[in-house]
Amino acid sequence: MYIPKINDERRLPVLHQLMQDHPLASLVTFGAFGLFATHLPMVLHPPDNIDPNSSHFGTLKGHISRANSQWRDSDPTVDALAIFAGPQHYISAAWYPGKHEHGREVPTWNYAVVHAYGPLRVIEDPAWLLAHLESLTNIHESASPVPWKVTDAPPDYIQTQIRGIVGLELPIRRLEGKWKVSQNRTPRDREAVLRGLDSLATPASCAMRDLVDQAAASNPVVK
Repeated sequence: MYIPKINDERRLPVLHQLMQDHPLASLVTFGAFGLFATHLPMVLHPPDNIDPNSSHFGTLKGHISRANSQWRDSDPTVDALAIFAGPQHYISAAWYPGKHEHGREVPTWNYAVVHAYGPLRVIEDPAWLLAHLESLTNIHESASPVPWKVTDAPPDYIQTQIRGIVGLELPIRRLEGKWKVSQNRTPRDREAVLRGLDSLATPASCAMRDLVDQAAASNPVVK
């Protein structure tokens, strides 16, 4: 991924937080028929000093349908890529003061994204799959007043479902983060972007406003 220095995010807790907040990944692999992508929720597991398959960047675990050819067609000699897309928003040129002063402004798109690379391991062990499904549902049911649990379904039904999927494990060997959130603009322009996003008052605009505000506080002032 092309990452200008000003947009390069390398803080591991920040990268991990985006992956956990936006867990639906685009998993891209290379195989006999070229590139193949599947969109699936992935669970980020922290480094495990005991597990030889672990990585100091963490390990991603997920599952796909057994009918999905990606698990059979993935070239094991080429690292897989899991893309996690965070907040994103259009930035209007009309928000910049320069638009009214000289007109030499153009729109852009702000976004935050994480790319995780590593070897893809296919797992068919029913015990591993059950533990993964329990972890996945426990995470995403945690906000529910009455969380659904895997054990709420009949055991034979769950075993039937497990036979229809395969597990995927990706120890992260390389992790990239790109935060394109108006760091290249002057303080005056950043303030204008914040006002523009604030005026829209949508969940997406508020999320991007927060990222622009955080970047303005942590990055050197652009003059």
